[in-house]
Amino acid sequence: MCEIRTEKINKYYGQIHALKDVSLEIEENSLFGLLGVNGAGKTTLIKILTCLTDPTSGKAIVHGFSVTDEPDEVKKIADVSPQETAVAPNLTVRENLDFFAALYMTDDKEYINSIINAFSLGEVLSQRAKTLSGGWKRRVSIAIGMISKPKVLFLDEPTLGLDVIARRELWKIIRSLKGKVTIILTTHYLEEAEALCDKVAIMAKGKVLAVGTPEELKNMAGTDNFEDAFVKIAEGEL
Repeated sequence: MCEIRTEKINKYYGQIHALKDVSLEIEENSLFGLLGVNGAGKTTLIKILTCLTDPTSGKAIVHGFSVTDEPDEVKKIADVSPQETAVAPNLTVRENLDFFAALYMTDDKEYINSIINAFSLGEVLSQRAKTLSGGWKRRVSIAIGMISKPKVLFLDEPTLGLDVIARRELWKIIRSLKGKVTIILTTHYLEEAEALCDKVAIMAKGKVLAVGTPEELKNMAGTDNFEDAFVKIAEGEL
């Protein structure tokens, strides 16, 4: 079942044509990667899909709701874990979780505890967020994104700046969410996209140049190396 569909999305910022006829279909409960160098249009597309900005033209549907005609419905079923870690530094991990649960008006203690267990947060519940390592902060940030029980979760550069071990630990967490929620992942770490994503879209200069599994894109580029495939496609060598 298609969870997200865009049809010929265009976005202008003045004279800048940020998105050019972007059409995508993303399956329900899949993990879909948006890849591209800076300025490719990834952030603009996510802003449209999360109702932070309107497209200049075209249509976008998220979980059956139009981002332009039914933004309040989209916001009810979508959540974002932004690149900037979204935790209150002076609150403990438990207080952060409770605060966002209150914000989303949920008192489902059993569900909150299931998130704590899924993200292995038990050992840091009483620590103030500002004392956590970068990896733990990212883990808490993504856990917060799950509190609203989203149908769609946007992960923007979730492992940016983390060391190798912290990154791999977070990969385990993200993998555990596969099949439970539709995840849109942006990352500059190509090995991350190859390891986690069911499908990826490669964007450049506001256009979608290719969509497929990492293996399909490697075959398209005639290489066994995903980074080489990305470079060939992004630079228009195919």
